[in-house]
Amino acid sequence: MYLGFMVLLSLTLHIFFIDYFSDGKSKVITLHISAALECCIASIITLLVLDPMGTPQLRSCQVLQLSDWYTMLKNPQPQYSTTLHCTQEAVFPLYTAVFIYYSIHLLLMMIVRPALSVKLSDNLGRSSIYAALYFIPILTVAHAVLAGLIYYSYPYLTLIISLVTHAVHFAKEEIETPKLLVSKKRNLIILFSHWLIHAYGIVALTTLENPVIYGPMLAFIPAPAVFYIVTAQFTHPSRLHV
Repeated sequence: MYLGFMVLLSLTLHIFFIDYFSDGKSKVITLHISAALECCIASIITLLVLDPMGTPQLRSCQVLQLSDWYTMLKNPQPQYSTTLHCTQEAVFPLYTAVFIYYSIHLLLMMIVRPALSVKLSDNLGRSSIYAALYFIPILTVAHAVLAGLIYYSYPYLTLIISLVTHAVHFAKEEIETPKLLVSKKRNLIILFSHWLIHAYGIVALTTLENPVIYGPMLAFIPAPAVFYIVTAQFTHPSRLHV
């Protein structure tokens, strides 16, 4: 689930910047498909090159505590004299896999996306490609430094990000009624995407260990959208009295 979150994070950023810099034009659908395929292919290649090599499986070590992610802080110093640098990846492959994925992903994007942008999308993907050249290295550095913290907080981050971006989208598009929501296919696609991300956060948080208790929680995924639409009419600035 953690590795899936890292893949989902990069894909979400790609889709956001493609949509943001193209102003919602339909010609960029090719770039959206390309971004999704790049993430999928990079993920598959990452699985194949990790142990056991050549199979879509992973042999991993169990994460027991936060310090497992930062073994460089555990180098022993016998008799307080010489430090033995014997750092290893105690959480293999959760640390290595993400670096491999980002490297392959960035390479695929630089090979495929510019040509598609020029030939099929009137060069609308140029700015989104530049954005990716910034945020992929930023994600890589964040993973290198904060991987342990992200590992223990990513289910909560997924839910919070889903709720915040949900509200931001509704506010930006001024969606205050169900009619406005269904008036554009783009709004429905974004809405369903938010629901999928929200469901991923719930599954990651609960791992559905007890399906009888946690399973029904998935039925409340549409609740934030319904709550926003129901209450938006009461929070419009024109209705506030000074």
